[in-house]
Amino acid sequence: MNIAATHIPHVDFKGLSPLIAIVGGSLIVLLVGLFRGHFVQRVLVPALTAVTLITAIGLTLWIWEPGVQKPIIAGALSIDTLALGLSLLFYLSGLVTIVLSWRSDVVVQAGRGEYYSLLLGSIAGMVVLAGAENLITLFIGIELLSIPLYVLCGARVKHEKSLEAGLKYLIIGSVGSATLLYGLALIYGATSTTSLNGIVEAIGSTVNADNPLLLTGIALALAGLAFKSSVAPFHQWTPDVYQGAPTPITAFMAIATKVAALAIMIRVFDKALIDSHETWAPAMAALAAVTIVVGNVGAIAQRSLKRLLAWSAVGQAGYMLAGIVVATQLGVQATAFYLAVYLLMNVAAFAVVIARERVSGDLGDDLEAFKGLGRASPWLAWPMTISMLALAGFPATAGFIGKFYLIRASVDGDYTWLAIMIVIGSMISLAYYLRVIAVMWMTPIDIEVPSLPPRWVKAVSGWSPLADARAQPEVLVVAVLAAAATIFFGIVPQPLFNAAHDVGSALAGLL
Repeated sequence: MNIAATHIPHVDFKGLSPLIAIVGGSLIVLLVGLFRGHFVQRVLVPALTAVTLITAIGLTLWIWEPGVQKPIIAGALSIDTLALGLSLLFYLSGLVTIVLSWRSDVVVQAGRGEYYSLLLGSIAGMVVLAGAENLITLFIGIELLSIPLYVLCGARVKHEKSLEAGLKYLIIGSVGSATLLYGLALIYGATSTTSLNGIVEAIGSTVNADNPLLLTGIALALAGLAFKSSVAPFHQWTPDVYQGAPTPITAFMAIATKVAALAIMIRVFDKALIDSHETWAPAMAALAAVTIVVGNVGAIAQRSLKRLLAWSAVGQAGYMLAGIVVATQLGVQATAFYLAVYLLMNVAAFAVVIARERVSGDLGDDLEAFKGLGRASPWLAWPMTISMLALAGFPATAGFIGKFYLIRASVDGDYTWLAIMIVIGSMISLAYYLRVIAVMWMTPIDIEVPSLPPRWVKAVSGWSPLADARAQPEVLVVAVLAAAATIFFGIVPQPLFNAAHDVGSALAGLL
Protein backbone atom coordinates (compact mmCIF):
# COMPACT_ATOMS: atom_id res chain seq x y z
CA MET A 1 0.00 0.00 0.00
CA ASN A 2 1.34 3.43 -0.94
CA ILE A 3 1.12 5.47 2.27
CA ALA A 4 2.02 8.69 0.43
CA ALA A 5 -1.11 8.34 -1.71
CA THR A 6 -3.41 7.88 1.27
CA HIS A 7 -5.83 10.78 1.68
CA ILE A 8 -5.83 12.19 5.19
CA PRO A 9 -8.98 14.20 5.95
CA HIS A 10 -8.54 17.67 7.35
CA VAL A 11 -9.47 17.94 11.02
CA ASP A 12 -10.29 21.32 12.50
CA PHE A 13 -9.05 20.76 16.05
CA LYS A 14 -10.31 24.17 17.16
CA GLY A 15 -13.84 23.30 16.08
CA LEU A 16 -13.51 19.84 17.59
CA SER A 17 -12.07 21.10 20.89
CA PRO A 18 -15.30 20.91 22.99
CA LEU A 19 -15.83 17.27 22.00
CA ILE A 20 -12.15 16.48 22.65
CA ALA A 21 -12.50 18.03 26.11
CA ILE A 22 -15.55 15.89 26.92
CA VAL A 23 -14.02 12.62 25.70
CA GLY A 24 -10.67 13.35 27.36
CA GLY A 25 -12.40 14.35 30.58
CA SER A 26 -14.43 11.13 30.56
CA LEU A 27 -11.25 9.04 30.41
CA ILE A 28 -9.52 11.09 33.11
CA VAL A 29 -12.52 10.84 35.43
CA LEU A 30 -12.66 7.08 34.94
CA LEU A 31 -8.95 6.69 35.77
CA VAL A 32 -9.05 9.00 38.79
CA GLY A 33 -12.07 7.08 40.05
CA LEU A 34 -9.87 4.02 40.48
CA PHE A 35 -8.07 5.67 43.39
CA ARG A 36 -9.51 5.26 46.85
CA GLY A 37 -9.91 7.87 49.50
CA HIS A 38 -12.74 10.09 50.73
CA PHE A 39 -11.39 13.26 49.09
CA VAL A 40 -10.81 11.62 45.72
CA GLN A 41 -14.18 9.89 45.58
CA ARG A 42 -16.42 12.55 47.14
CA VAL A 43 -14.72 15.73 45.90
CA LEU A 44 -12.11 15.23 43.19
CA VAL A 45 -14.09 12.97 40.81
CA PRO A 46 -17.24 15.17 40.63
CA ALA A 47 -15.05 18.29 40.57
CA LEU A 48 -13.10 16.98 37.56
CA THR A 49 -16.38 16.16 35.82
CA ALA A 50 -17.65 19.69 36.43
CA VAL A 51 -14.35 21.19 35.25
CA THR A 52 -14.62 19.14 32.06
CA LEU A 53 -18.07 20.51 31.30
CA ILE A 54 -17.10 24.09 32.20
CA THR A 55 -14.09 23.77 29.89
CA ALA A 56 -16.36 22.55 27.09
CA ILE A 57 -18.66 25.54 27.67
CA GLY A 58 -15.70 27.92 27.46
CA LEU A 59 -14.42 26.30 24.26
CA THR A 60 -17.91 26.42 22.74
CA LEU A 61 -18.20 30.14 23.40
CA TRP A 62 -14.67 30.58 21.98
CA ILE A 63 -15.61 29.09 18.59
CA TRP A 64 -19.14 30.57 18.46
CA GLU A 65 -19.61 32.40 15.13
CA PRO A 66 -23.22 33.16 14.12
CA GLY A 67 -24.02 32.31 10.52
CA VAL A 68 -20.78 30.36 9.99
CA GLN A 69 -20.85 26.64 9.21
CA LYS A 70 -17.58 24.73 9.34
CA PRO A 71 -17.49 21.08 8.26
CA ILE A 72 -14.86 19.08 10.14
CA ILE A 73 -13.48 15.54 9.75
CA ALA A 74 -14.22 15.36 6.02
CA GLY A 75 -17.71 16.73 6.50
CA ALA A 76 -18.79 14.10 9.05
CA LEU A 77 -19.56 16.81 11.61
CA SER A 78 -20.56 20.44 11.33
CA ILE A 79 -19.62 23.23 13.68
CA ASP A 80 -22.42 25.77 13.47
CA THR A 81 -24.59 27.64 15.94
CA LEU A 82 -27.22 24.89 15.87
CA ALA A 83 -24.73 22.30 17.11
CA LEU A 84 -22.97 24.69 19.49
CA GLY A 85 -26.13 26.20 20.96
CA LEU A 86 -27.74 22.86 21.71
CA SER A 87 -24.42 21.50 23.01
CA LEU A 88 -24.47 24.24 25.64
CA LEU A 89 -27.76 22.76 26.87
CA PHE A 90 -26.11 19.34 27.15
CA TYR A 91 -23.26 20.77 29.21
CA LEU A 92 -25.62 22.67 31.51
CA SER A 93 -27.73 19.54 31.96
CA GLY A 94 -24.59 17.63 32.90
CA LEU A 95 -23.58 20.25 35.48
CA VAL A 96 -27.03 20.11 37.05
CA THR A 97 -26.88 16.31 37.15
CA ILE A 98 -23.52 16.44 38.96
CA VAL A 99 -24.97 18.68 41.65
CA LEU A 100 -28.13 16.60 42.05
CA SER A 101 -26.08 13.38 42.20
CA TRP A 102 -23.44 14.58 44.64
CA ARG A 103 -24.89 12.91 47.75
CA SER A 104 -27.09 10.36 46.00
CA ASP A 105 -26.73 6.70 46.90
CA VAL A 106 -26.81 5.77 43.22
CA VAL A 107 -23.31 7.22 42.76
CA VAL A 108 -21.97 4.94 45.50
CA GLN A 109 -23.68 1.85 44.11
CA ALA A 110 -22.53 2.50 40.54
CA GLY A 111 -19.02 3.63 41.46
CA ARG A 112 -18.22 7.33 41.32
CA GLY A 113 -15.66 7.15 38.54
CA GLU A 114 -17.84 4.92 36.39
CA TYR A 115 -20.98 6.98 37.03
CA TYR A 116 -19.50 10.33 36.04
CA SER A 117 -17.50 8.85 33.16
CA LEU A 118 -20.67 7.34 31.70
CA LEU A 119 -22.42 10.68 32.13
CA LEU A 120 -19.71 12.44 30.13
CA GLY A 121 -19.75 9.64 27.54
CA SER A 122 -23.46 10.14 26.97
CA ILE A 123 -22.95 13.90 26.61
CA ALA A 124 -20.22 13.22 24.04
CA GLY A 125 -22.75 11.22 22.02
CA MET A 126 -25.21 14.09 22.21
CA VAL A 127 -22.59 16.54 20.94
CA VAL A 128 -21.80 14.21 18.01
CA LEU A 129 -25.51 13.87 17.28
CA ALA A 130 -26.16 17.63 17.35
CA GLY A 131 -23.42 18.24 14.77
CA ALA A 132 -23.91 15.13 12.60
CA GLU A 133 -23.69 15.84 8.86
CA ASN A 134 -23.61 12.19 7.82
CA LEU A 135 -26.00 9.29 8.38
CA ILE A 136 -23.18 7.14 9.75
CA THR A 137 -22.11 9.84 12.19
CA LEU A 138 -25.74 10.25 13.19
CA PHE A 139 -26.06 6.59 14.15
CA ILE A 140 -22.75 6.61 16.01
CA GLY A 141 -23.98 9.59 18.01
CA ILE A 142 -27.28 7.85 18.82
CA GLU A 143 -25.48 4.76 20.14
CA LEU A 144 -22.85 6.73 22.06
CA LEU A 145 -25.69 8.67 23.68
CA SER A 146 -27.83 5.63 24.47
CA ILE A 147 -25.46 2.91 25.71
CA PRO A 148 -24.21 4.84 28.79
CA LEU A 149 -27.82 5.74 29.63
CA TYR A 150 -28.84 2.07 29.55
CA VAL A 151 -26.28 1.45 32.29
CA LEU A 152 -27.07 4.61 34.28
CA CYS A 153 -30.81 3.80 34.35
CA GLY A 154 -30.00 0.53 36.11
CA ALA A 155 -27.17 1.98 38.19
CA ARG A 156 -29.07 1.58 41.47
CA VAL A 157 -28.26 -2.12 41.46
CA LYS A 158 -29.91 -2.85 44.82
CA HIS A 159 -33.31 -1.62 43.64
CA GLU A 160 -35.51 -3.81 41.47
CA LYS A 161 -37.26 -0.87 39.81
CA SER A 162 -33.97 0.64 38.70
CA LEU A 163 -32.81 -2.61 37.12
CA GLU A 164 -36.21 -3.01 35.49
CA ALA A 165 -36.00 0.53 34.09
CA GLY A 166 -32.53 -0.13 32.68
CA LEU A 167 -33.69 -3.36 31.02
CA LYS A 168 -36.83 -1.76 29.55
CA TYR A 169 -34.85 1.16 28.22
CA LEU A 170 -32.27 -1.21 26.72
CA ILE A 171 -34.84 -3.36 24.93
CA ILE A 172 -37.07 -0.57 23.65
CA GLY A 173 -34.11 1.70 22.90
CA SER A 174 -32.53 -1.09 20.86
CA VAL A 175 -35.74 -1.50 18.88
CA GLY A 176 -35.78 2.25 18.24
CA SER A 177 -32.13 2.24 17.14
CA ALA A 178 -32.70 -0.73 14.82
CA THR A 179 -35.73 1.00 13.27
CA LEU A 180 -33.72 4.18 12.77
CA LEU A 181 -30.80 2.26 11.25
CA TYR A 182 -33.08 0.47 8.81
CA GLY A 183 -34.64 3.79 7.80
CA LEU A 184 -31.24 5.43 7.27
CA ALA A 185 -30.15 2.46 5.15
CA LEU A 186 -33.19 2.86 2.91
CA ILE A 187 -32.56 6.61 2.56
CA TYR A 188 -28.99 5.78 1.54
CA GLY A 189 -30.31 3.20 -0.93
CA ALA A 190 -32.58 5.77 -2.53
CA THR A 191 -30.09 8.65 -2.68
CA SER A 192 -26.77 6.73 -2.97
CA THR A 193 -25.15 8.98 -0.35
CA THR A 194 -24.83 9.19 3.43
CA SER A 195 -24.04 12.91 3.47
CA LEU A 196 -26.90 15.19 4.50
CA ASN A 197 -25.78 17.74 1.88
CA GLY A 198 -25.65 14.96 -0.69
CA ILE A 199 -29.19 13.85 0.19
CA VAL A 200 -30.44 17.42 -0.31
CA GLU A 201 -28.87 17.48 -3.78
CA ALA A 202 -30.10 13.99 -4.70
CA ILE A 203 -33.77 14.57 -3.91
CA GLY A 204 -35.35 16.14 -6.95
CA SER A 205 -32.39 15.45 -9.24
CA THR A 206 -31.49 11.74 -9.06
CA VAL A 207 -34.47 10.56 -7.01
CA ASN A 208 -38.03 11.85 -6.84
CA ALA A 209 -39.44 13.11 -3.55
CA ASP A 210 -42.22 10.49 -3.79
CA ASN A 211 -39.88 7.55 -4.41
CA PRO A 212 -41.28 4.54 -2.43
CA LEU A 213 -37.84 3.52 -1.12
CA LEU A 214 -37.16 7.06 0.07
CA LEU A 215 -40.59 7.41 1.68
CA THR A 216 -40.20 4.11 3.52
CA GLY A 217 -36.80 5.21 4.80
CA ILE A 218 -38.22 8.55 5.97
CA ALA A 219 -41.07 6.79 7.79
CA LEU A 220 -38.72 4.39 9.60
CA ALA A 221 -36.24 7.14 10.45
CA LEU A 222 -39.07 9.24 11.88
CA ALA A 223 -40.27 6.29 13.96
CA GLY A 224 -36.76 5.62 15.28
CA LEU A 225 -36.22 9.23 16.31
CA ALA A 226 -39.73 9.33 17.79
CA PHE A 227 -38.67 6.55 20.18
CA LYS A 228 -35.80 8.70 21.44
CA SER A 229 -37.86 11.86 21.85
CA SER A 230 -40.92 10.19 23.48
CA VAL A 231 -43.31 10.97 20.64
CA ALA A 232 -46.63 9.08 20.72
CA PRO A 233 -47.31 6.30 19.92
CA PHE A 234 -43.65 5.43 20.53
CA HIS A 235 -43.68 6.76 24.09
CA GLN A 236 -44.72 3.65 26.04
CA TRP A 237 -41.33 3.22 27.69
CA THR A 238 -41.17 6.74 29.08
CA PRO A 239 -43.31 6.60 32.28
CA ASP A 240 -41.85 3.29 33.50
CA VAL A 241 -38.24 4.25 32.78
CA TYR A 242 -38.60 7.73 34.25
CA GLN A 243 -40.09 6.33 37.45
CA GLY A 244 -37.64 3.46 37.89
CA ALA A 245 -34.40 5.22 36.97
CA PRO A 246 -32.45 7.15 39.65
CA THR A 247 -34.02 10.61 39.78
CA PRO A 248 -30.84 12.56 38.84
CA ILE A 249 -30.60 10.37 35.72
CA THR A 250 -34.31 10.80 35.05
CA ALA A 251 -33.80 14.56 35.11
CA PHE A 252 -30.84 14.26 32.74
CA MET A 253 -32.78 12.03 30.34
CA ALA A 254 -35.85 14.25 30.42
CA ILE A 255 -33.81 17.25 29.34
CA ALA A 256 -30.70 16.27 27.42
CA THR A 257 -31.99 13.22 25.54
CA LYS A 258 -34.97 15.17 24.23
CA VAL A 259 -32.72 18.06 23.14
CA ALA A 260 -30.42 15.64 21.29
CA ALA A 261 -33.27 13.80 19.55
CA LEU A 262 -34.93 17.02 18.42
CA ALA A 263 -31.57 18.44 17.30
CA ILE A 264 -30.98 15.59 14.87
CA MET A 265 -34.62 15.73 13.71
CA ILE A 266 -34.00 19.36 12.76
CA ARG A 267 -30.90 18.38 10.77
CA VAL A 268 -32.47 15.38 9.04
CA PHE A 269 -35.92 16.74 8.26
CA ASP A 270 -35.38 20.50 8.01
CA LYS A 271 -32.11 20.12 6.10
CA ALA A 272 -31.51 16.79 4.36
CA LEU A 273 -35.19 16.09 3.58
CA ILE A 274 -36.37 19.67 3.13
CA ASP A 275 -37.23 19.09 -0.56
CA SER A 276 -39.70 16.36 0.41
CA HIS A 277 -41.28 18.52 3.11
CA GLU A 278 -44.77 18.30 1.60
CA THR A 279 -44.55 14.51 1.90
CA TRP A 280 -43.44 14.05 5.51
CA ALA A 281 -44.81 17.22 7.16
CA PRO A 282 -48.49 16.09 7.34
CA ALA A 283 -47.47 12.80 8.97
CA MET A 284 -45.23 14.56 11.50
CA ALA A 285 -47.95 17.12 12.23
CA ALA A 286 -50.39 14.28 12.94
CA LEU A 287 -47.84 12.71 15.30
CA ALA A 288 -47.40 16.06 17.05
CA ALA A 289 -51.15 16.44 17.57
CA VAL A 290 -51.55 12.88 18.86
CA THR A 291 -48.56 13.35 21.16
CA ILE A 292 -50.00 16.53 22.65
CA VAL A 293 -53.30 14.83 23.45
CA VAL A 294 -51.88 11.51 24.66
CA GLY A 295 -49.23 13.12 26.86
CA ASN A 296 -51.51 15.57 28.58
CA VAL A 297 -54.44 13.18 29.03
CA GLY A 298 -52.13 10.44 30.29
CA ALA A 299 -50.71 12.71 33.00
CA ILE A 300 -54.08 13.49 34.59
CA ALA A 301 -54.43 10.20 36.47
CA GLN A 302 -50.84 10.03 37.76
CA ARG A 303 -49.98 10.25 41.46
CA SER A 304 -46.25 9.72 41.03
CA LEU A 305 -44.53 13.02 40.22
CA LYS A 306 -41.92 11.24 38.12
CA ARG A 307 -44.60 9.52 36.05
CA LEU A 308 -46.52 12.79 35.83
CA LEU A 309 -43.43 14.56 34.52
CA ALA A 310 -42.85 11.68 32.11
CA TRP A 311 -46.31 12.08 30.60
CA SER A 312 -45.77 15.82 30.64
CA ALA A 313 -42.55 15.28 28.67
CA VAL A 314 -44.55 13.39 26.05
CA GLY A 315 -46.93 16.32 25.66
CA GLN A 316 -44.05 18.79 25.57
CA ALA A 317 -42.43 16.78 22.77
CA GLY A 318 -45.59 17.32 20.74
CA TYR A 319 -45.34 21.09 21.22
CA MET A 320 -41.71 21.14 20.06
CA LEU A 321 -42.42 18.97 17.02
CA ALA A 322 -44.55 21.85 15.71
CA GLY A 323 -41.39 23.92 15.23
CA ILE A 324 -39.88 21.16 13.09
CA VAL A 325 -43.04 20.47 11.09
CA VAL A 326 -43.24 23.99 9.65
CA ALA A 327 -39.63 23.74 8.37
CA THR A 328 -38.96 27.47 8.64
CA GLN A 329 -36.18 29.44 10.27
CA LEU A 330 -38.73 30.79 12.75
CA GLY A 331 -39.74 27.22 13.59
CA VAL A 332 -36.15 26.22 14.35
CA GLN A 333 -35.70 29.33 16.48
CA ALA A 334 -38.90 28.61 18.41
CA THR A 335 -37.85 25.01 19.03
CA ALA A 336 -34.40 26.08 20.22
CA PHE A 337 -35.93 28.68 22.54
CA TYR A 338 -38.39 26.20 24.01
CA LEU A 339 -35.67 23.59 24.55
CA ALA A 340 -33.71 26.11 26.63
CA VAL A 341 -36.68 27.04 28.84
CA TYR A 342 -37.71 23.38 29.01
CA LEU A 343 -34.36 22.71 30.69
CA LEU A 344 -35.04 25.34 33.36
CA MET A 345 -38.60 24.21 34.05
CA ASN A 346 -37.72 20.55 34.43
CA VAL A 347 -34.59 21.15 36.50
CA ALA A 348 -36.65 23.03 39.10
CA ALA A 349 -39.27 20.26 39.25
CA PHE A 350 -36.87 17.33 39.46
CA ALA A 351 -34.70 19.05 42.07
CA VAL A 352 -37.74 19.32 44.34
CA VAL A 353 -38.62 15.65 43.72
CA ILE A 354 -35.08 14.66 44.72
CA ALA A 355 -35.36 16.74 47.87
CA ARG A 356 -38.61 15.01 48.85
CA GLU A 357 -37.17 11.56 48.14
CA ARG A 358 -34.42 12.23 50.67
CA VAL A 359 -37.10 12.62 53.32
CA SER A 360 -39.70 10.08 52.26
CA GLY A 361 -37.52 7.47 50.51
CA ASP A 362 -38.91 5.70 47.45
CA LEU A 363 -42.37 7.25 48.08
CA GLY A 364 -40.92 10.75 47.83
CA ASP A 365 -42.31 11.27 44.33
CA ASP A 366 -45.87 10.45 45.40
CA LEU A 367 -48.32 13.33 45.72
CA GLU A 368 -48.81 12.38 49.39
CA ALA A 369 -45.24 13.47 50.08
CA PHE A 370 -46.05 16.99 48.82
CA LYS A 371 -49.03 17.65 51.09
CA GLY A 372 -48.60 20.87 53.00
CA LEU A 373 -45.18 21.49 51.51
CA GLY A 374 -45.98 25.18 51.07
CA ARG A 375 -45.94 25.70 54.85
CA ALA A 376 -43.45 22.98 55.74
CA SER A 377 -40.75 23.97 53.23
CA PRO A 378 -41.56 27.02 51.08
CA TRP A 379 -38.05 26.99 49.58
CA LEU A 380 -39.09 23.75 47.88
CA ALA A 381 -42.73 24.58 47.24
CA TRP A 382 -42.10 27.84 45.36
CA PRO A 383 -39.71 26.35 42.74
CA MET A 384 -42.15 23.49 42.12
CA THR A 385 -45.03 25.98 41.83
CA ILE A 386 -43.14 28.12 39.33
CA SER A 387 -42.14 25.02 37.36
CA MET A 388 -45.72 23.77 37.14
CA LEU A 389 -47.04 27.18 36.10
CA ALA A 390 -44.30 27.53 33.47
CA LEU A 391 -44.92 24.05 32.04
CA ALA A 392 -48.62 24.93 31.83
CA GLY A 393 -47.74 28.15 29.97
CA PHE A 394 -48.80 30.80 32.46
CA PRO A 395 -47.88 34.44 31.62
CA ALA A 396 -44.75 35.94 33.22
CA THR A 397 -42.96 32.61 32.88
CA ALA A 398 -40.53 31.43 30.21
CA GLY A 399 -42.92 28.58 29.37
CA PHE A 400 -45.54 31.09 28.23
CA ILE A 401 -43.05 32.87 25.94
CA GLY A 402 -41.87 29.53 24.54
CA LYS A 403 -45.37 28.32 23.71
CA PHE A 404 -46.30 31.67 22.21
CA TYR A 405 -43.17 31.43 20.02
CA LEU A 406 -44.17 27.93 18.83
CA ILE A 407 -47.75 29.05 18.17
CA ARG A 408 -46.51 31.98 16.09
CA ALA A 409 -44.20 29.69 14.10
CA SER A 410 -47.07 27.24 13.47
CA VAL A 411 -49.41 29.97 12.25
CA ASP A 412 -46.75 31.54 10.01
CA GLY A 413 -45.98 28.08 8.59
CA ASP A 414 -49.65 27.50 7.59
CA TYR A 415 -50.28 25.00 10.40
CA THR A 416 -52.82 27.05 12.33
CA TRP A 417 -54.69 23.90 13.40
CA LEU A 418 -51.50 22.65 15.07
CA ALA A 419 -51.21 25.96 16.93
CA ILE A 420 -54.76 25.40 18.17
CA MET A 421 -53.72 21.93 19.37
CA ILE A 422 -50.92 23.53 21.41
CA VAL A 423 -53.50 25.77 23.08
CA ILE A 424 -55.84 22.82 23.72
CA GLY A 425 -53.01 20.74 25.15
CA SER A 426 -52.04 23.59 27.48
CA MET A 427 -55.62 23.82 28.71
CA ILE A 428 -55.77 20.07 29.40
CA SER A 429 -52.46 20.24 31.26
CA LEU A 430 -53.95 22.61 33.84
CA ALA A 431 -55.80 19.63 35.32
CA TYR A 432 -52.60 18.04 36.63
CA TYR A 433 -50.19 20.96 36.96
CA LEU A 434 -52.61 22.93 39.16
CA ARG A 435 -53.39 19.79 41.17
CA VAL A 436 -49.74 19.57 42.24
CA ILE A 437 -49.84 23.22 43.32
CA ALA A 438 -53.10 22.66 45.20
CA VAL A 439 -51.66 19.68 47.08
CA MET A 440 -48.66 21.74 48.22
CA TRP A 441 -50.50 24.88 49.29
CA MET A 442 -54.08 23.83 50.12
CA THR A 443 -53.70 20.65 52.16
CA PRO A 444 -52.72 20.29 55.83
CA ILE A 445 -49.21 19.25 56.83
CA ASP A 446 -49.10 15.53 57.56
CA ILE A 447 -45.34 15.01 57.35
CA GLU A 448 -42.69 15.37 59.98
CA VAL A 449 -40.30 18.23 59.42
CA PRO A 450 -37.27 17.81 61.70
CA SER A 451 -35.05 20.80 62.38
CA LEU A 452 -32.33 21.54 59.87
CA PRO A 453 -28.87 20.25 60.88
CA PRO A 454 -26.71 23.12 62.21
CA ARG A 455 -23.96 22.65 59.63
CA TRP A 456 -26.46 23.16 56.76
CA VAL A 457 -28.00 26.22 58.40
CA LYS A 458 -24.51 27.64 58.74
CA ALA A 459 -23.65 26.74 55.15
CA VAL A 460 -26.54 28.69 53.67
CA SER A 461 -27.25 31.90 55.54
CA GLY A 462 -30.85 33.01 55.73
CA TRP A 463 -32.17 29.50 55.08
CA SER A 464 -35.73 28.94 56.22
CA PRO A 465 -35.83 27.18 59.61
CA LEU A 466 -38.66 25.04 58.23
CA ALA A 467 -36.62 23.97 55.20
CA ASP A 468 -36.69 20.27 54.41
CA ALA A 469 -34.28 18.55 56.77
CA ARG A 470 -32.72 16.15 54.32
CA ALA A 471 -32.91 18.29 51.20
CA GLN A 472 -29.26 19.19 50.84
CA PRO A 473 -28.48 22.88 50.30
CA GLU A 474 -27.04 22.29 46.83
CA VAL A 475 -30.33 20.72 45.68
CA LEU A 476 -32.31 23.65 47.03
CA VAL A 477 -29.94 26.10 45.33
CA VAL A 478 -30.46 24.34 41.97
CA ALA A 479 -34.25 24.42 42.41
CA VAL A 480 -34.33 28.09 43.40
CA LEU A 481 -31.94 29.22 40.64
CA ALA A 482 -33.82 27.28 37.93
CA ALA A 483 -37.15 28.71 39.11
CA ALA A 484 -35.72 32.22 39.26
CA ALA A 485 -34.33 31.87 35.72
CA THR A 486 -37.73 30.64 34.54
CA ILE A 487 -39.32 33.84 35.84
CA PHE A 488 -36.47 36.05 34.61
CA PHE A 489 -36.64 34.81 31.01
CA GLY A 490 -40.43 35.05 31.15
CA ILE A 491 -40.10 38.78 31.86
CA VAL A 492 -36.84 39.50 29.98
CA PRO A 493 -36.72 36.92 27.14
CA GLN A 494 -34.50 38.96 24.81
CA PRO A 495 -31.19 37.20 25.69
CA LEU A 496 -32.71 33.82 24.83
CA PHE A 497 -34.36 35.30 21.73
CA ASN A 498 -30.93 36.42 20.51
CA ALA A 499 -29.39 33.01 21.18
CA ALA A 500 -32.31 31.25 19.44
CA HIS A 501 -31.91 33.58 16.45
CA ASP A 502 -28.24 32.59 16.17
CA VAL A 503 -29.16 28.90 16.37
CA GLY A 504 -31.79 29.26 13.64
CA SER A 505 -29.35 31.11 11.40
CA ALA A 506 -27.40 27.87 10.95
CA LEU A 507 -30.07 26.67 8.47
CA ALA A 508 -30.90 30.08 7.01
CA GLY A 509 -29.77 29.13 3.53
CA LEU A 510 -32.01 26.08 3.35
CA LEU A 511 -35.28 27.10 5.00
